[in-house]
Amino acid sequence: MPHRRLDGPVVIATHNAGKLREMRELLAPFGVEATSAGEKGLPVPDETGHMFSENAAIKAHAAAKATGLPAIADDSGICVLALDGAPGLFSADWSVNRDFGPAMERVKRELDVREATDTTAWFVCALVVAWPDGHQELFEGRCPGAIVWPPRGGAGFGYDPIFLPDGESRTFGEMTAEEKHGIDWSDPRSGLSHRARAFRKLAAAILGPRREG
Repeated sequence: MPHRRLDGPVVIATHNAGKLREMRELLAPFGVEATSAGEKGLPVPDETGHMFSENAAIKAHAAAKATGLPAIADDSGICVLALDGAPGLFSADWSVNRDFGPAMERVKRELDVREATDTTAWFVCALVVAWPDGHQELFEGRCPGAIVWPPRGGAGFGYDPIFLPDGESRTFGEMTAEEKHGIDWSDPRSGLSHRARAFRKLAAAILGPRREG
């Protein structure tokens, strides 16, 4: 199936301020104007999928149908090897009223219960772009790393302070947005975070020329 160019206003199908900020930063070089489901007062659809891609599609299609605009939805989470991939799809559900302090503490507690010495983890991101006519495109990215404790850094959001990407000395919570995304547009292999890696694929497939400066 040929890709469809995305060149007009879009809705970011999220009520998460951190995700919205990151997506706007990623879209900015392409001149794409973005609003969000939260800003438009859209309800949060039930995420009944069994994969990140399914939940992203549910959110994207709901926003596209409600607004008549193309919508981008991100479904992402952290997977911990010693926890059999948990929290995974339920990464947001482990928070308490979107406070991820208890969620990070739960990860540590579950690792301690299992006396786990292997703290291998990875972030996964599925980006789905949906159009009002039902067309959709999927782009996925993954960032490998490990869980560290105690949490380090106050930047980012979610589980960022306890995630140390492979090959790095600082957690996502200790990095600026530019460092976390890690995209050097002159290098087609660059992109550190899971969201950046998924977005690189999206940009190459459906976005127009990047604006310089």
